[in-house]
Amino acid sequence: MSLPYRDINVHVAADSYTFTSPSSPNAPALIVDRPTGDVRLSETAHLPTRVSRVSSIAGILGLIRLRLDKYVIIITKSQPVGRLKGHMVYKVVSTDFLPMRERQIRDPDEDQFLSLLKTYIMKGPMYFSYSIDLTNSFQRQASADLSSPLWMRADDRFFWNRYVQSDLINFRRQGNRSQPGSQPAVDPYILPLIWGTLEIRPTTLRNTPLTLVLITRKARHRAGTRYFTRGIDEEGHAANYNETEQIVVLNDTGRGLGGFAGSSDMQSGKYGSEGAETQVLSYVQTRGSVPVYWAEINALKYTPKLQVRGIETALSAAKKHFDEQIRIYGDNYLVNLVNQTGREKRIKDAYEQMVQMLVSSPSENVKADAITDEKFHVIEPSSSKQEYDRLHYVYFDFHHETKGLQMHRAMLLVEQLQDALIKQQYFRGVDMPANGGLEARNYQTSVVRTNCMDSLDRTNVVQSMLARWTLDRMFVDLGLLQRGETFAAVDPAFEFLFRNLWADNADTVSNSYAGTGAMKTDLTRLGKRTKAGTFGDGKVAVMRYYLNNFRDGPRQDAFDLFLGAYEPAAANIGSSLIFADRRPILIQSIPYILAFSIFFVLVGLFTKRVPGSTVWTIRLFVLFWLLVGGWCFNFIINNGMLYVNWPKLNPRPWAIEGYQDAISNVRKDALLGPFVARHERGLSTARYLNAEEGKKRIE
Repeated sequence: MSLPYRDINVHVAADSYTFTSPSSPNAPALIVDRPTGDVRLSETAHLPTRVSRVSSIAGILGLIRLRLDKYVIIITKSQPVGRLKGHMVYKVVSTDFLPMRERQIRDPDEDQFLSLLKTYIMKGPMYFSYSIDLTNSFQRQASADLSSPLWMRADDRFFWNRYVQSDLINFRRQGNRSQPGSQPAVDPYILPLIWGTLEIRPTTLRNTPLTLVLITRKARHRAGTRYFTRGIDEEGHAANYNETEQIVVLNDTGRGLGGFAGSSDMQSGKYGSEGAETQVLSYVQTRGSVPVYWAEINALKYTPKLQVRGIETALSAAKKHFDEQIRIYGDNYLVNLVNQTGREKRIKDAYEQMVQMLVSSPSENVKADAITDEKFHVIEPSSSKQEYDRLHYVYFDFHHETKGLQMHRAMLLVEQLQDALIKQQYFRGVDMPANGGLEARNYQTSVVRTNCMDSLDRTNVVQSMLARWTLDRMFVDLGLLQRGETFAAVDPAFEFLFRNLWADNADTVSNSYAGTGAMKTDLTRLGKRTKAGTFGDGKVAVMRYYLNNFRDGPRQDAFDLFLGAYEPAAANIGSSLIFADRRPILIQSIPYILAFSIFFVLVGLFTKRVPGSTVWTIRLFVLFWLLVGGWCFNFIINNGMLYVNWPKLNPRPWAIEGYQDAISNVRKDALLGPFVARHERGLSTARYLNAEEGKKRIE
């Protein structure tokens, strides 16, 4: 079994970057040649003769080629998070980019690429371990081949830095001209990371020591921001897809943060002494966007325009999505929490139509009560003739049922799912020190896939309730609770820990997708809805409106760049125009005119007048700038598509169409139309780009 090196030194020279492990002095060194960026291995731990500096790093995050140069991304600092079944887990704290070339001049696009990665990706919640696979649930780890290198065992969906590790992985599999064939000596340099939540909390329940762990793994496919990434793509990857695993470890031999002094094996990272057998119990849930083709189109309105494509067009993609879900998890219980009225009804109807098309002979059951006509809507297959008959759809009218701060009524969903949860079970394994793996004693046979519109706030509440129900069941099965008891009733300290663990998870998932913390976390943290929590949700809503309209474009670009959805080196782009603002100058200037108008109005209202001066001139001045400001504000709101900060690298088709429609409307404007028609900067830029591409092809 080849594990990643825990200690790596990087030797910086003019012609190469050389990576060695002091703890493995006889192992070949990894060399990245400069300025080509080619990867190779030395026969021994060969060091370059002229080294400008030597640095100790925590690992190699990957290699990425931007527009002008290739960079090695290194982890310069990591922070221990805790021990998971005796294995130390770390969080990435700081990174650095090592360029292949020393640039003498600055390129604005290259600088912007680097800024996107450093601002939005490198500061994100990334975790890794040198000795345990964080990308896979414990149930999947139990059946893994432990003789394979750590990166080969990783779940491709959650191997967050898989794209930037492509150079090392390709060299590992194929070698190069001078070193053809497989190169297993590269394995210890390939370090898989996850993005999401990883909380490890040693605690007790009724004086019984245990470790409570919560891991949320964000999928690297179709990752992005709230309004720019919705639904599924042609490959069946759902937006905002996350797998959350709640873990209980009993008789954990290595619960502290001890360093190498407490370790019997530095390279493995395993810690602790022998004693009672270590038991691992885990429960997995998933979340993801509604698996149809749909989008919400920003136009500076608080409620974006909803666009849903034909259900038949998304059938093939939905089949791919559920093929994977059923293969990995077994039966899928699809919990849908969107509203049954208003704009969200279209999404509810689309999801139900998709399920009806997938399952054979669908059987529907609608339950109503005094509050709503459709409290539950269940779609089940009438038989088990095909793979998709393992889908079970459950709609719950979350907002209607919990209206008026009656959040305890959300437990009605748990009661509805109780038979499925009992049948579903959870994973239980026993640590086997002889082979270093887990021996499975019980399997989780299905999964609950929860969604709302964003798969954030309502989803967080429901997932924490399902996790609570299952955790109570685990403790009863272990004999820590009597049947009918709950940990909330018998151990307030553990209840406090559980609530905050899930509330922190909600904030992390929400920050990654929406840019803010989650709503309704007062329910998760306190167990009830409060007025302070409602006020806090209002602040979050305002912040989301601002971020989703004016700040999420660059964040989406950063995801696309790091995850390989956009490759700068392969894009045919003219000089320094990728991030240029291509709107006509007059349209760009209107927000500034609005700001000046507000400034002049304030000056007119609060400036002291000279004694004896006339009042009507100041009033005319204020009235004039009020009219100008009002016209500018009205123009911006009515042409919001022109002022949303859209992604630049992978423009959304509906955004391009909306932008063109907005420009067409502006051309018809009596005041601005003639000026915009005369100066179509965006069109001239497009022509310039085409001319540049043609010139390059001719050359």
